[in-house]
Amino acid sequence: MDLKHIRNFCIIAHIDHGKSTLADRLLEVTHTVAKRDMKSQLLDTMDLERERGITIKLQPVRMEYTLNNEKYLLNLIDTPGHVDFTYEVSRSLNACEGAILVVDSTQGIEAQTLANVHLALEHNLKLIPVVNKIDLPNSNREETARELMDAFGFEENEILYASGKTGEGVEGILKAIIERVPEPVGDSKKPLKALIFDSSYDIHKGVIVFVRVMDGELFPREKIWLMGSKTEAESLEVGYFNPKFEKSGQLNTSEVGYIVTGLRDVSRARVGDTVTLFEGRQTVEPLPGYKQIKPMVYATIFPTSGDDYPLLRDAIEKLKLSDAALEFEPVNIPSIGFGFRTGFLGLLHMDIVQERLTREYNLDLVLTAPTVAYRVVKNNGEEVLIHNPAEFPDPSHIKEIFEPWMAVNILTPSDYIGPIMEIATQRRAISKDIKYIGKDRVDIIFEMPLANIITDFYDKLKSVSSGYASLNYEFMEERPGDLVKVDILVASEPVPAMAAIMHRSTAHIDGKELVEKLKTLIPRHQFEIAIQAAIGGKIVARETISALRKDVTGYLYGGDVTRKMKLLNKQKKGKKRMKKIGKVDIPQEAFLAVLKK
Repeated sequence: MDLKHIRNFCIIAHIDHGKSTLADRLLEVTHTVAKRDMKSQLLDTMDLERERGITIKLQPVRMEYTLNNEKYLLNLIDTPGHVDFTYEVSRSLNACEGAILVVDSTQGIEAQTLANVHLALEHNLKLIPVVNKIDLPNSNREETARELMDAFGFEENEILYASGKTGEGVEGILKAIIERVPEPVGDSKKPLKALIFDSSYDIHKGVIVFVRVMDGELFPREKIWLMGSKTEAESLEVGYFNPKFEKSGQLNTSEVGYIVTGLRDVSRARVGDTVTLFEGRQTVEPLPGYKQIKPMVYATIFPTSGDDYPLLRDAIEKLKLSDAALEFEPVNIPSIGFGFRTGFLGLLHMDIVQERLTREYNLDLVLTAPTVAYRVVKNNGEEVLIHNPAEFPDPSHIKEIFEPWMAVNILTPSDYIGPIMEIATQRRAISKDIKYIGKDRVDIIFEMPLANIITDFYDKLKSVSSGYASLNYEFMEERPGDLVKVDILVASEPVPAMAAIMHRSTAHIDGKELVEKLKTLIPRHQFEIAIQAAIGGKIVARETISALRKDVTGYLYGGDVTRKMKLLNKQKKGKKRMKKIGKVDIPQEAFLAVLKK
């Protein structure tokens, strides 16, 4: 099909604004899917996506639509809606010329709507604003349209109104895609250049890459070259998404399709990489914007029962086949057992991995609290990346420690500005700007350390704003920070598994919280136990678990008081001796409570 009849577009929206339902209606109106095969959220292939109303794995689809007796080919490239997958979203946008911006008419613009629009504008996409869910009784279409005009400068006649549920206004969206989205540019005579915007793994076919062909053509059984990972492969099969895989004889310029590569390692076919033909690969320039995504958040996964460790290892290796962003390595914490320290893109990614391991492989798991990676520069100039307190070098060898800082957007009704500012500044946030969107919505911009966002910031934000505030954050830079290792001592013995990395300004308060928690979890012994938090040699917090008392004078009656004192002194000496040779038993629950903090 000639280029002027092809349109490549995506749908961007905040979580739960009706993106997947709208995609269902587009498939129905264009007769891409027969009515009997139709089910809600058709493009969301995981049960997890359906339950949570989020898109995790993006799913492209090819539709045909006739307007004014001319047939058009519409390629919809779905995008994940969550902040953790920003890089994947940016690659999907790179494969398109236009984007439908969906905003829920009952909720208005949210933080991720802003972030996604800025991403789309960076990629010079033509935006088509759609006010969705107009069938709901509490829909406020005029106010939502006003917000869109205020925030992004749309004209009133540009805004479309639709209902993904009833199908109202969907024909108008299809018409707008054809009329407003520019036709793709590409040259079929040039050498092959295709952008990988996603990949999946099939047990029989190996890695299947999802591509948008920028220039050139690709036929089955050709030798291909993945430029970023420098990997040779073969196009065993090529085809389109309909929305299931549909084999074809070739992939042409500006089309969206898949290539079965036969590779057995997903990390070889990374999102954002360029595919070209093996012959003549030296003359081709890779497409811009490719980068290797690094995990931002780390946590250790343990099986509840030590016997399940081999099962966990198999499960996590299988999961890695379909999730190239997952990184893991085995660790052993003596008090808990064997597990895997795992790197994730963010908290949602961590949550999804845990949920998939639990559901798909029937595992009972324990996850430690998420931490971030710190970069330590030593006095001799050597740089090390540390993920947990055990790797923390001796403070006398440290020249500087760098921690990741994020640019944070919080969108909230203006009534909640005060409480939000308060919880943010408690977490070392620096306020940058406050912008009004519409008459009572505010966009608050902060800079904040990632370590302070991942603990409980989102939960606190939702509770102080009665659930109305929405959060978006993206990596900004690494900054030097005054970070210290806080050791926990139980009966003067350090417990390495309980150590933590904290900022010096909050170490005293956080250390106090930690020892107070341990006091409730460690059982009483025959002798007194001191629980202390220490930075280097300095104790910053202490709690004492009192000894169990046994009434040794219970059987005495009458006589002189010295008899009683003699027995108590004897007991005192015994307790003192017991304290020297006695060992404190710390239950596993105490370790887990600290690690899951």
